[in-house]
Amino acid sequence: MTQVPSNAPDDQPEEVSESPKRPIPVALSTASVYPLSVHDGFAIAADLGYDGIEVLVTHNGDSQDSSALNRLAERYEQPIVAIHAPTLLLTQQVWGSAWNKVQRSAQMAVDVGADVVVVHPPFRWQNDYAETFAQGVRDVADAFGIRIAVENMYPWRVRGREALAYLPHWDPVSQDYQDVTWDFSHAATADASSLDAVKALGSRLRHIHLTDGTSPSTKDQHLIPGHGTQECVEVLAHIANNGFDGAVVAEISTRKAKGAGQREEWLAETLEFARVHLGQTLS
Repeated sequence: MTQVPSNAPDDQPEEVSESPKRPIPVALSTASVYPLSVHDGFAIAADLGYDGIEVLVTHNGDSQDSSALNRLAERYEQPIVAIHAPTLLLTQQVWGSAWNKVQRSAQMAVDVGADVVVVHPPFRWQNDYAETFAQGVRDVADAFGIRIAVENMYPWRVRGREALAYLPHWDPVSQDYQDVTWDFSHAATADASSLDAVKALGSRLRHIHLTDGTSPSTKDQHLIPGHGTQECVEVLAHIANNGFDGAVVAEISTRKAKGAGQREEWLAETLEFARVHLGQTLS
């Protein structure tokens, strides 16, 4: 029988060890290397030390092929954290009807081990899809066991006047969505406060596209964070301390980069910005 030391209190409390706080992964969207390939996105993410990849489904064959994506993820040791459904204007011909895009993206997320699918809100002309969207994405998410995070967009302006492009709205904060993706560039184009929105979303904030933009602007700029007017620093500091359990994904435009060297410099700067303002140790 174990002897208790005579100087030990009879009701000594058990030590409770706190589990370490989960580091927020900083991933790279394949949209950030456009017009290079999905393969290039994985290679650059691995070279720079990103924690994973978000795959934007486009006309590129690899972006539509779960087996090819799994091979790339294994080769470059870059887990796929999210699938961005082909719900952009330029991907309207990919995977057919709107609901088919969402369902195939959800199946791909399951196949590659991602737990989030990013979708844009419906365009106003998408009729039945738009009318049943909120409940529909909830049903698909439940059926596949993943999260479908609806992304904030921005008003379209024609000759200075707002055109009603999205239904029910470009701003997801007041909508009945369980999960939301917040994009800083889109917020800049909408002249919205990202910090106010993120605080209002609370636990519904599932995913972040880290980028920047200047307000007011009529362009979706996707600048390097810190190069615009959005509250990127404040938002990252906020989510680093409030239990956010999603991912931060770099989604900047590198189309004007002068060669791969400058593209990698911009993406390295974005990664460093995220690490610093999330309070993560730089390697």
